[in-house]
Amino acid sequence: MDLVLESKNINKHFLKPKDFHVLKDISFRIEKGEFTSIMGKSGSGKSTLLYILSTMDTDYTGELYLNNELVTGKQHQELSRIRNKYVGFVFQFHYLLSEFTVLENVMLPAKKLGEKSHQEIEYLAMEKLKMLAIDKLALQRASRISGGEKQRVAIARALINNPVILMGDEPTGNLDSHNADNVFNIFKQLKEEEGLSLLIVTHDEDFANKTDRIIQMEDGRIIP
Repeated sequence: MDLVLESKNINKHFLKPKDFHVLKDISFRIEKGEFTSIMGKSGSGKSTLLYILSTMDTDYTGELYLNNELVTGKQHQELSRIRNKYVGFVFQFHYLLSEFTVLENVMLPAKKLGEKSHQEIEYLAMEKLKMLAIDKLALQRASRISGGEKQRVAIARALINNPVILMGDEPTGNLDSHNADNVFNIFKQLKEEEGLSLLIVTHDEDFANKTDRIIQMEDGRIIP
């Protein structure tokens, strides 16, 4: 069994204005090639959990393993490198730099990682754009393309460093049903053809019901 992510007894408290126990004993595993969704009402702790799992939030107790490596307790600089290399992240809003071209936006995380030459990164970025059928937009400014196209660019950007897991926080929340279906189909293709693991927080029941597994959260806990 190839584990790409495991959380063991993760707890988190918000201490202001008063102590609020937001995540309670969260333990689960994600295997290679597994497409998992996280559902739950607003305030159930879904997004808070995702930020911990993606190593963006380090203020918790328990243990987090990424790619079979314990990442809890590592320095911020090391976590930034691990996150950039192993985790792709897609938000509800695409966060593209509007003055950059589509191609430049996709290249950014690979330039930050600094493991490949500019030419290699440009080639890889074009490959990702081709995979998502938006290579014809490569030289367009990000501000000039449609909402559905922007989300595809955001997915290409999340994939540029060939992560072991793609995480998403409501990645279809801003899209109409046609574009939401497109994004789901892209994710499914990544799972089936690339063996990518996906962990997606969503309110969309239709989306969640098509994934391999739904993790239901309520009041900071996973409901069995």
